[in-house]
Amino acid sequence: MLLAADVGNTNVVFALFEPDGEGGYTTRARWRIATDPRRTGDEYAVWLLQLLNIEGVAREEITQIIFASVVPRADHNLTVLSQKYFGITPLRAGHGEAAWRFTIDVDQPSSLGADRALNILAAHHKYGGDLIVIDFGTATKFEAIDFNGTYKGGSIAPGINLSLDALVGKTAKLPRIAIRAPESTSVIGRNTEDQMLIGVFWGYVAMMEGIVARMKAEIGRPAKVVATGGLAILFDDATDIFDVVDADLTIEGLAILAQQAAG
Repeated sequence: MLLAADVGNTNVVFALFEPDGEGGYTTRARWRIATDPRRTGDEYAVWLLQLLNIEGVAREEITQIIFASVVPRADHNLTVLSQKYFGITPLRAGHGEAAWRFTIDVDQPSSLGADRALNILAAHHKYGGDLIVIDFGTATKFEAIDFNGTYKGGSIAPGINLSLDALVGKTAKLPRIAIRAPESTSVIGRNTEDQMLIGVFWGYVAMMEGIVARMKAEIGRPAKVVATGGLAILFDDATDIFDVVDADLTIEGLAILAQQAAG
């Protein structure tokens, strides 16, 4: 089996994959834990080995480990976890045998984050053609991928929760509210909380629709829009710009990359 870990700024997602009999993988289980760069390999092991036991999987059944990280301080601890508790030297996305095998056609290719690269890899592998990938995380990333799988560039915006945190943190009287879809499509709120929700939610929808429209105009060919990330489903009913909502795109990218590395 393959154990994969995607280390984001907010959460670490672990996934267990098993062979599908056709040279690929199917997802057996997924687990999520808050990102903490101070968490040691031993602490990861206490948590993870219990979950594997609940799933009925022995640690000896793990034969390959791969991880991607946008939090450099976490890399060493995941390597310790892999080597100490599984006896495996892990693959690190974007490095060595797990180097990217697609063209990164931007000014600074080395600056492309591993999470973004995995989305690019997985989206091209699964959907083909010209693509726009939107990843809703701590930041919201827009990626343009051509029909050859080449990354052509994109844009980065503050995530919706980050935007809300800034709004509340920089004002004295605005209350903290939870992000959710408003109960109506009206953009004229009757109280402060509704007005905040309208501004953040529908403002975000307008931003997404505007950027996607501009990206499609620049691409100049029909492009499928793939949404991923934890908050993608929040916007699915509020806009018609998504062709596909694929919540597991990033972690599946790790399985595809591991398969490529294995030859």
